Amino acid sequence: MSKTKVLIAGAGPSGLTLALWLTKLGVPVRIFDKAAAPGETSRALAVQARTLEFHRQIGIVEDVLAEGIRLEQLTVHTPAGVAARLPLSDFGRGISPYSFAFALPQDIHERVLITHLERAGVQVERGTELVTFQDKGEAVIATLSNGSRTETVSAAYLAGCDGARSTVRHGLNIGFPGGTYEQSFYVADVKGRGEITRNGMDTTVSAYGFAIVMPVRQSGSVRLIGIVPKAHEADETITFEAIRADIERDTGVIVDEVNWFSTYRVHHRVAERFRVGRVFLCGDAGHIHSPAGGQGMNTGMGDAVNLAWKLAAVVQGRADPRLLDSYEPERIAFARKLIESTDQAFRIATSRSRLVGLFRRYLMPKILSIALHTSFGSRAFFSVISQAAIQYRAGPISSGMAGKVSGGDRLPYVLSARGDNFEALRSLDWQVHVYGDVSVDFRAMVAPSGIPIHAFPWSEAAEKAGLQRDAAYLVRPDGHVALASPVQEAAALQRYLAGLAIRPRTAKRAPYRVPGTMHSLA
Repeated sequence: MSKTKVLIAGAGPSGLTLALWLTKLGVPVRIFDKAAAPGETSRALAVQARTLEFHRQIGIVEDVLAEGIRLEQLTVHTPAGVAARLPLSDFGRGISPYSFAFALPQDIHERVLITHLERAGVQVERGTELVTFQDKGEAVIATLSNGSRTETVSAAYLAGCDGARSTVRHGLNIGFPGGTYEQSFYVADVKGRGEITRNGMDTTVSAYGFAIVMPVRQSGSVRLIGIVPKAHEADETITFEAIRADIERDTGVIVDEVNWFSTYRVHHRVAERFRVGRVFLCGDAGHIHSPAGGQGMNTGMGDAVNLAWKLAAVVQGRADPRLLDSYEPERIAFARKLIESTDQAFRIATSRSRLVGLFRRYLMPKILSIALHTSFGSRAFFSVISQAAIQYRAGPISSGMAGKVSGGDRLPYVLSARGDNFEALRSLDWQVHVYGDVSVDFRAMVAPSGIPIHAFPWSEAAEKAGLQRDAAYLVRPDGHVALASPVQEAAALQRYLAGLAIRPRTAKRAPYRVPGTMHSLA
C-alpha cells in the first residue's frame, strides 16, 4: 500500500490549485484525473482579481498574466446601437493590485498551473480513476484504477475536486440539490469580422436575451456566448450552421472559421456538505453556478486555497485538527450566497418575459453606465465581481473588529511609495500587520510565538481602506484577517493562537503553549 498526505481526485483548476499550494507549503500530494490529457477547450474565461492575488502569493501570477488579455472596456449594444461604454482597465483602482478585468482560456490557465506543479516535482497521474474509498478514522484508504492496474493508497486526507459528477461526492452520499435553467446556450470560439471592441468585451442586450463577444486567445479568436434560438431548442443535435444566422445577427460577428462549438444547459447546485471526516469537496464537486459574472472557476480555486493552508497546518502539526472544521462553514456559506446572486442576475439576463426584456434593453444599460462612471459604483461593482468582497465574518475562526475591518475580511490592499502590504503574503504564513507604530512591549510579547510583525506607515490609503491606526491585525496564510484588535493587546493574540494551537511555518516544531491560557477562542 502506497502512502501520501493528501490525495487529490481531479486535475481541473481547483485540483491543480490545491496541489500547487500544498506543494509550496511542503505537503506531499498525489493528484490524478481520469482524462488522458488536459482539456483543450476554453471553457471558463474570466480570471478574477482575487484569484490573481492568490497566484501572486505562490509566485505564478506573472506567467498567468503573460498568457491572457486585459479587458479595457465593456461595450453594451442594443438593436438601436451602442447604449453604453464602460471602463474595465482600472475600475478596481485602490482595491487590488489587479484592478482590471482579465481573460484567460481555462485550458491555457491549467497548463500554467501544471507547468509550475511539474517544476515542483509533482506529475498529474492521467487516465486514473477513483474506484472506491473508505475513511478509516486515522486515514483514508482509496483504490485507484489505471487501465488494467489497480492500486491501494493510504492518505491522511482525500480531496474531491472531480467535477459536477464527482465520484467522491457520490461516495460520501452527499445530496446536490438545485436545478437546471430552461434555456439552452451556445458557446463558440471563432475567427471573424465585425465591430468588435479591441481588448474589450461586447454584449448585446435585447428583448429576446443577450449575446457576448470577448477575446479568447492572443492569436485573435473570439468567444461567442448566447441563448440558443427557441426554434432550435428541441433539436436533437444543434450545429453551428443551423443557428449561424442567429449568432451572426445577435453578436454582430461575421464568422470565417469555427474552432470550437458546443451547446449546454446551465445548472445551479450546492452540495449539502463540503466535508465528511477526512474527505473534502472542492470546486464543481461542491457547487455549480450560472456563468453570470465569471464566478464558477474562481470560486473553486478559492475553495482550494482555503483548504490548502488549513490542511498543511494540520498535517505538519502546526495547528489543532479543529482548524479544518472552518473549511465547510466558510466556503459553503459563500457558495450559497453566490448561487442566489448569480441566479438573480442570470434570470434577468435570460428571461423571455416582455417586461424584463424591455428593462434589459432600455434601463439596464443606463443603470450600468451611471454606476460604473462613478467612483463608488465602480469600486462596489469591482469588489463583488473580483471576489475581493468575500468575507468570513460569521466563520468559527474569525474574531474582533478594528476600524471598518472585521475578523474574516480579506486584508485591505494598501499601496505606498515603498510597495504594497500584499507582498508580505508571499510567505504563505501567519503574520501580524500594524498600520502606524508598533509598541516595544507588544513586539516583545509577540516574539515568542514566532509570528512576524509587519509595520506599515500610517497613510491616507490605509485610512481609506478602512484600517485603524496602530490597531493589530492577525492575518491568515490566505490573506484574510483572523483577528482584528483595535489595540495592540498581546494577550488577545496569544489566546487566539493557543485556541487552535497555531504555530507559524517558521517556528520550531516544539508545541507552542501560552502559560495560563485556555485552548479556546472565547
